Amino acid sequence: MSPVAAVAADRRFRRAHVKPSRKRQGWRGLAKPAVRAVFVAIVVAYGMYRGAAVASHARVLKVDRILVSGNERLSRVDVIAVLSGLRGQSLLFTDLDAWRRRLMASSWVREAALRRSLPSTVEVVVLERQPMGVGRINGELYLVDERGVVIDQFGPQYADLDLPMIDGLAAATPSAEPHAAPATMTDETRADLAARVIAALKSNAAVARRLSQVDVSDPHNATVILNGDPAVIELGEEQFLPRLESYLGLAAALRERVAEIDYVDLRFEDRIYVKPASAHSAVAPSALRRDKSALRRGRPGAKPERK
Repeated sequence: MSPVAAVAADRRFRRAHVKPSRKRQGWRGLAKPAVRAVFVAIVVAYGMYRGAAVASHARVLKVDRILVSGNERLSRVDVIAVLSGLRGQSLLFTDLDAWRRRLMASSWVREAALRRSLPSTVEVVVLERQPMGVGRINGELYLVDERGVVIDQFGPQYADLDLPMIDGLAAATPSAEPHAAPATMTDETRADLAARVIAALKSNAAVARRLSQVDVSDPHNATVILNGDPAVIELGEEQFLPRLESYLGLAAALRERVAEIDYVDLRFEDRIYVKPASAHSAVAPSALRRDKSALRRGRPGAKPERK
């Protein structure tokens, strides 16, 4: 027999073409990957924990500086006093919203924003309330903004503010609490009327400078008093500046006919109603035309039209 034939006849060479059967893996085989995954997760979690702990204790990530901007009346010292507990806290994990709410509790602060800044800094931007006048509420004087919010009690520290006096802001139904804050006793509708009057007059600086008092006791009829003019001027609830400019244009002619005026009603389109100051005056309440020519044609002392 030749060697080649012997090799071909040997059946053991066929075993290489037979696929071995797979052995079933036991529970131990399945458990090993799960254990490894759990171990890796624990290591990662511990690493994150340690990293966070290190970061929270790093000096560069602790609040060391508080930068304040936007404040005018509210001093930087006052802002820092409210946020004093912020120093030394973690820059990454401290709750800035909670600190913002503390700052918003200040009566001068209308809006505030706090922002993290590296290294070790929290930036604070303050938007202050702007007083529109000095409100007379329950016999006390307070700075109030255009919403009727009481900012602070008026005192010598605000002597530099040139603001009109505002009466009639108190709510129709005062708070039942004996020591309620004045802000809870102001009426929003009346405050809005006062704000609209003051804002309208600001477009004429000369008129705005003469504004002394505003009374909004009647929420549908704002009345004003000007510097150098004792007359109470009724403006209604619209067209405040045109009506007041009309009165100022006629004031000299009005004084020729009525020397002392109690009040002037400007709420009507073509008439100005004038009431003399003295109850014993020979001049009764009268309705006068708005145009100057009609007033000038009347002789001083002549009896005006009756209301």
